[in-house]
Amino acid sequence: MTDISVNNLVKSFEIGRNVLDGLSFTVTEGERVGILGHNGCGKTTLFRILTGELRRDDGDVAVAPGRRLGLISQIPVYPEGWTTGQVLRDAFRRLDAMAARMDELTERMERDSSPALLHEYDRLQDDYRRLGGYETEVDLSRVANGLDITPAQLEQPFDSLSGGEKTRVNLARLILEKTDILLLDEPTNHLDLHATEWLEDYLLRFKGTVLAISHDRYFLDRVVQRCIEISDGKAEFYSGNYSFYVVERQRRFEEKLKQYEKDQAKIEQLQRAAAQMHLWAFMGNDKLHKRAFSMEKRIEKLSRSEKPTEQRKLTVKFKEREFVGDEVLVLDDIAKGFGGRTLFSGLEALVTGGERIGIPLPRPDRAHGLSAADRAF
Repeated sequence: MTDISVNNLVKSFEIGRNVLDGLSFTVTEGERVGILGHNGCGKTTLFRILTGELRRDDGDVAVAPGRRLGLISQIPVYPEGWTTGQVLRDAFRRLDAMAARMDELTERMERDSSPALLHEYDRLQDDYRRLGGYETEVDLSRVANGLDITPAQLEQPFDSLSGGEKTRVNLARLILEKTDILLLDEPTNHLDLHATEWLEDYLLRFKGTVLAISHDRYFLDRVVQRCIEISDGKAEFYSGNYSFYVVERQRRFEEKLKQYEKDQAKIEQLQRAAAQMHLWAFMGNDKLHKRAFSMEKRIEKLSRSEKPTEQRKLTVKFKEREFVGDEVLVLDDIAKGFGGRTLFSGLEALVTGGERIGIPLPRPDRAHGLSAADRAF
């Protein structure tokens, strides 16, 4: 059974540049899939479209009917003054409604013993048991302990938590809701080693579907079964975990590069042959013009292939230098840029022992419409 189907999905935030450009893939029920790609390729944008937060420009997106989908990076707004415990117990609101209805039916059956009321009560009781209604407090304690949500935090107002703590609580709430499809956007960013290992173990036992964006290669290696890389707005498929993806991606790059070099050699050979035939045709053999034109059409087709490129890697050189006094860090003429755009240059700084230094960040740039998560590393 297909849980998620994406067909020719297109999304842009500026004219002439599609972040997603004909993206197509399917995810079957119970799969654990890693969503990979460089920062800004549209991974978070894809998740926001799947949840309905963003509208697509073109294409089709379908989630299987009746399947509940939850995005970890989204933090709902709760009533003012709610504690963390109340937020987590909100995951059981469906079960609470069933329990309230069973209480109501119990009162009515004291006065009315009709078969219809008894049938409805039996059906509700079976559903309540099947959905874990009698184990809610045990489940809450198990998940809270696993994700290092302390008893003190359960009594603490949710609004007073840090952003990382709220994300962790939201992850716990979605787990307690028994969401059918989990969209995990950097889920380990705010988890320590113990909580990360607990989450990995939980996902390995999870019967639902998981799509995960993460820079944590160890997390991806343990959790995902296959990878989908978003490249130039389209999907590349890899039938294994992150380690398989790294090896296979390099193999495909080398294969494409070899084919490109072969095409270039063939182009050079055909160009020389076509030029020679045109020359012979001008010397009296007009039939050779036709053969030369045929070769030039082949050259045109071969010339359409682009040279494959690897993602650039950050290169840093650490020089030896004798530090003076309480110097801790010295930056000398540091520069960095991406895609022809210089982020900074000529940066110099001296940090001494005991200093506390803040680096102010500019307000998010919404000029191009990209989400912060799609732009940031």
